[in-house]
Amino acid sequence: MSGNTSGDRHIVQSPNGDIEISFELKPGLILCFPSENCPFYSIRYKGREVIGESQLGLRLSAAPELSNCFEIENVRTSEHEGEWRPPYGERDVIPDCYREMVVELRETIPPHRRLHITFRAYNEGAAFAYTIPEQDGLDEFCIIEELSHFTFPEGAVGVGEYYIEGEYEQVPVAEIKPNCEWPLTVQLADGTCVCITEAALRESARMQFVPEKWCKDGKPRLASTLNGDTFARPPFTTAWRAFIIGDRPGDLIERDHLVANLNPPSVIDDTSWIKPGKVIREVTLSTPGCIACVDFAVEHGLDYVELDSGWYGIADRDATDARTVDVASVMKNPEHPGLDLPHVIEYARSKGIGIWLYVNRQALERQIDELFPLYASWGIAGVKAGFVNVGQQGWARWNRDLVRKAAEHKLMIDIHDEYRPTGLCRTYPNLLTQEGVRGQEHMPTARHNCTLPFARFPAGPADYTPSYLFPRIKNRCSHQLALPVIYYSPLQFLYWYMRPAQLRDLPEMAFWAHVPTVWDETLCINGEIGECVTMARRSGRDWFVGSITSDDERTLDISLAFLEPGVTYAAEIYSDSGSATERDDSRTSVVCEERTVDAGTVIAAHMPALGGHAMRLVPGRSK
Repeated sequence: MSGNTSGDRHIVQSPNGDIEISFELKPGLILCFPSENCPFYSIRYKGREVIGESQLGLRLSAAPELSNCFEIENVRTSEHEGEWRPPYGERDVIPDCYREMVVELRETIPPHRRLHITFRAYNEGAAFAYTIPEQDGLDEFCIIEELSHFTFPEGAVGVGEYYIEGEYEQVPVAEIKPNCEWPLTVQLADGTCVCITEAALRESARMQFVPEKWCKDGKPRLASTLNGDTFARPPFTTAWRAFIIGDRPGDLIERDHLVANLNPPSVIDDTSWIKPGKVIREVTLSTPGCIACVDFAVEHGLDYVELDSGWYGIADRDATDARTVDVASVMKNPEHPGLDLPHVIEYARSKGIGIWLYVNRQALERQIDELFPLYASWGIAGVKAGFVNVGQQGWARWNRDLVRKAAEHKLMIDIHDEYRPTGLCRTYPNLLTQEGVRGQEHMPTARHNCTLPFARFPAGPADYTPSYLFPRIKNRCSHQLALPVIYYSPLQFLYWYMRPAQLRDLPEMAFWAHVPTVWDETLCINGEIGECVTMARRSGRDWFVGSITSDDERTLDISLAFLEPGVTYAAEIYSDSGSATERDDSRTSVVCEERTVDAGTVIAAHMPALGGHAMRLVPGRSK
C-alpha cells in the first residue's frame, strides 16, 4: 500500500513503448467546484500528447460521487503477450499484447469507499475501465453518470455523428455538439489519429460524448454521458473506453482488433456451423421469388437468401406471430402466389444455399425462447434482428442474450438498425455483423462513404448493404463495385435494391462473385478521412483491392509491394470508363483490364469524381 494522495504519477507503457498512459491524483473540479485528490489520466503516443490530463470518476444515485478525496492504496501491474486465431475476421492471426496497470483507490473521508481503475497499454492503443470491488457497507449501487473526460491538443478535429444512422461532420473538437456517437475519430494537428469507442458493453448503459461544461482552461475537452442508469452489485466492471491510435487514418483500420481483444475469448467450442458469406434479400415473399433468388445465388457466388420483413405478417405489431407464415396480411393481393417456406428451405438446401429470416424486435422480445428452437428445427441458418432497442442497461443485456440464445441453437445473427459493435463477436462469433451505419438505404454521398472506414469501421463490422445499378445511388458504378472490399462485414448483403430479374449479365459482376467476406490479412494502402481510401485484403493467396474517391477526381498510386515476392499475379483491374465530368451508369461505365503484375508493380488508379477502382490479384507462376 502506497498511501499516496497526490503528486505521485504512475505510468504504464505498451510492449513496443509507443503508448504511454499516466495516472495521478491532483486537484480537480466537481460540478465546477474545486476538489482535492481527483483521479486524472493522460495518453501519449510516440512521445506526443494524444489525450491531455483528463479527470475520471463515477456519479452514484443517493450517494456521494466516487470522484475525489482519494488516496492510492495499491498499484498492480502485469503483462500479457499472446495471439489468437479467430474463426473468421479481417486477419488470420490477432496479436494480443499489452501491459496493465490497476490503480486501487480508497476515499480518505467517510464512507471510505474503494474504486479500482484498470488501464491497458496495447501496441495498437489504450483502454481503461472502472471496477467497484466488494467492500463492507456497499451491497448494491446505481451509476447515474460516468465522469470520464477526454482532453485533446489544440487544433484537434473530430468526425462527429449525432444519431445512429447519421451523416458525419468534421469540426474542431470544441465545436462537437451534445450526444455525439461513438466511435469518435479525432485527427490531431500533426496528423496523429485516435478513435475512441466502447468495448465489452454487456451490463452497462451506453456512452455518448458531450462538451465539457466546466472547462475553464480553454482546451478542447469532451465528457462522457450515459444513456441511462446502471444498477449493479459489487464486484462490477464497466465497459472499456478504448483508444485506437495511429500515425495516419489507415492505422485505425489496421489496428481495429483492439476492440475484440478487450472482450473475453469465444465460449463456443465448435464453430464449424458458423459460416460467413454473401446474401441477397428476397422481398416478394413468394415461393417463385425465393426460388429465383436461390438460383441467382448459385449462379453468382452467393451463399444465402434472406426473407425480408413481412414473411410472418406486419412485423412492427406486437400481436404478430413470428412462428407462422402470414404473407397475406402484408401483400393483400389475391394473385400473390404465396410462400411455401418448407419447400423454399429444402430447395435452397439442395442447392447449397442457406436461408436467413428477418424478425423484428417485437416478436423477438416476446417469443425468443420459442422462435430459436423452432427456426433451428426448420433448418434456418440465421436471424436478422430488426429495430432492436439500445442504450439502457437492460437492452445491453437483452442484445447479449439474443446472441447467446441464438448460439445455443446454432443460429447466426445480424443485428440491424441502432446496435453498434463492442466486440461481442469474439465471445459469440455467431454474431456475424450489425448495422449501426448510414448505409446504402440512405443513398449516401461519396464523401460519407470515404469517411466510414475511419469513423465507423474501427469499432467493428457494419452491414452497409451495397447495391449496384440502382437509379437513386449517388455514386458511380466503379465506386459501388469496390465497397465489399472496403467495408468489412462477414455477412455481406449485395444487390440490396436489385431483384434477379432486374440484373443484367454484367462482366464486372464477376468481381462480386469472387470477392470473399472474411480475410487473412488487411492493409489500408491509401486513406484520407472523407476524401479517399484504398483497402487491400488477402484471402488465401488471392488479393482483392478496392479504392473509392469522394467528390474530387484523383489518381492514387497503389504499390503492390504486399504481394508474395518472386511470384507473378494475374490482375483483373476494374475501372471507370466515364469522363471526370460525366456520370455514366450504363454497362460501359466499368471496364476490365487484364495484365500481369508482381510485388514491384505500382498501379495508377485513376478515379473520376464519385468513382472507384477494384482489383482481383491471383497468383500464377514463380519467377
